[in-house]
Amino acid sequence: MKASSKAQQKAAGAALAAKRGEEKVENLQGASKDMYETMSEEELDEMASTPRSELPESKDDD
Repeated sequence: MKASSKAQQKAAGAALAAKRGEEKVENLQGASKDMYETMSEEELDEMASTPRSELPESKDDD
């Protein structure tokens, strides 16, 4: 699954760092904490590696 915004990509990157032990889980908040708890390392890696140039800053909730 690709990230739909730069904010989502950044949250996935933070969650991925925690999954890999590079960041403390206690430092996660909001979306990154939810992603850490619900997504696999492979899913997070795919989302975090989405090219930033293709993404808007944030996704509108319509």
